[in-house]
Amino acid sequence: MSKKFHQSYATLFLLTALILLNSCNPYGEVSYRESPKIINVSSYDPKEVQRSGGSYSPLNQAALKRSGALGQIARCSKGSALDSKCSDFLVGAERQGLLLGTYHYLTPYSSATAQADRYIARLRRIQSSRGLRTDKIMLVGDIDANCSVPHMIRFIDRIKSLTGTYPMIYIENGELIRSRLRRATSSQKRTLRKCPYWLALYSDNYPGIPTPKSLIKATKVWKTWALWQYGGVEWERGRSRPKHYSAGSWKTPRYLSGLNRPIERNGFNGSRKELYALWDRYAWDW
Repeated sequence: MSKKFHQSYATLFLLTALILLNSCNPYGEVSYRESPKIINVSSYDPKEVQRSGGSYSPLNQAALKRSGALGQIARCSKGSALDSKCSDFLVGAERQGLLLGTYHYLTPYSSATAQADRYIARLRRIQSSRGLRTDKIMLVGDIDANCSVPHMIRFIDRIKSLTGTYPMIYIENGELIRSRLRRATSSQKRTLRKCPYWLALYSDNYPGIPTPKSLIKATKVWKTWALWQYGGVEWERGRSRPKHYSAGSWKTPRYLSGLNRPIERNGFNGSRKELYALWDRYAWDW
C-alpha cells in the first residue's frame, strides 16, 4: 500500500474515533469551558452579595455580559401570578445584546391552556409597553414536578397554536416526573421531542444519574439536551447557597466568572454558532 493510502486511512480512523468518543461522552457535545453560557433569573434576583466582584441589576446587566453570558431567560409568570421583574430583565438583556428568553412555571392546579394564554398575553404587553426591538424571544415551559403528561401537552399545544413555535421544556431532576415521562404514550413523546430539552443536574451524586446522558436515558423521551442547568441556588439559613456540578469535563466554578453573588447558570450543548441557530429556529418571532 502507498504512503498516501496509509495517511488517508489513519486520518479516517482518527475521525471515526473522535466521532465515537463524542457520541459516548456522558457530558454532551462540549466541555464546560467550551459551552456557551445562558443565565436564568426571576424576581428573586439579584441574590445577596457574597464576595467582591461585579454587580448587576435587572436594568444594568453589563456585568453579566462581561462574565460571559450570551443570553438570559427571565421568569414571566408562575401559575396565575406574574413576575414583577420580568419586563426590566428583558429590557436590561436587550441593552447588552443578549439572547432573550422567558419562562412560565407551569403549575398542575389550574388549566394549562389558561396559563399559556396569560403567559403569551403578558409578553405581548411587555413588548409593546417597553418598546423591545429584539425580533425573537425563546419561550420555555418550566414544568412543576407534580404535573401530569397530558397537562404538559395541553400547555405545549396551546403555545404552538398561539405563536407557531414549540416552547423549550425545563424539567427538574425528580423521579416522580421521570416515571410519568417514561410511561407517556408514543404520541405524547413525539410532541415532547419537538421541544428542546433543558435539563437540571447539579451534582454527579444522584443515585444512578451522575451525568446528563444518564438523565436522558432515565427519562426515555429525548435523545439529547439543549441546555444544562449545572448551577443553581438554594435558600438555606437566611442565605443563598450556590450548588453546582463539578465532575469530568464539567468542573464548574461556584460563581459565574467575576460576579459578586450566585446566579442560576446553564450551558448550551454545542458551539456558539449552534446556540444562535437554535434560537433562530425555536424562538418566537413576536
